[in-house]
Amino acid sequence: MIAILDYGMGNLRSVEKALARIDADAERTADYARIQAADGLVLPGVGAFPEAMERIRRLGLDEIVRERAAAGTPVIGICLGMQLLFERSEELGGAEGLGLLGGAVRPLRSGGLKVPHMGWSPVGWRGPSVLCDGLVDPEPFYFVHSLVPEPADPDDVLGEATHGESFCAVVAHGNVYGAQFHPEKSSTAGLRLLENFAGLCLSADAENAVGSAPERQ
Repeated sequence: MIAILDYGMGNLRSVEKALARIDADAERTADYARIQAADGLVLPGVGAFPEAMERIRRLGLDEIVRERAAAGTPVIGICLGMQLLFERSEELGGAEGLGLLGGAVRPLRSGGLKVPHMGWSPVGWRGPSVLCDGLVDPEPFYFVHSLVPEPADPDDVLGEATHGESFCAVVAHGNVYGAQFHPEKSSTAGLRLLENFAGLCLSADAENAVGSAPERQ
């Protein structure tokens, strides 16, 4: 079962329906026991970083997400959910994130182009990964965002897109993944990416020993 973390912010129903379309066993939940038993975690998100982290901490989801990630459980953040994986954000005065990935979230430097960046943009891949298996290079996905993550480790950047500047659109660090776009709104390509993630959740090869150093898959 894949747990879609329900903290009250995000396209929960849309993500759930997209996972159902690829026949993945998924459920929306904030229940500790269900999250503990899950084969994978999806962290969606729409809205402001500080409010999202406040809700996550209030529900105690921050600790269990860190615990499951450390145990090798595949985790993927979507849109704001990807940003929450990082150490901190500059949004609305700043806030601390989950810290699963090194780096910070900052405003998109659009070079005068309209912000938020909204619509379809191609994502180019910087290397092989199970997450982008079967996707073309570049592959268009649907974006809605005004901020972007800046990973501390450039090797964590799996995919890049451009809107005024080139920015990190996909991250992969061991069993932790993130997509700045909305795969649930990105037609066949988005479903393929989610299907790849679901495959990771079911694969014994995706599990890391507790305490082992993560490597890109």
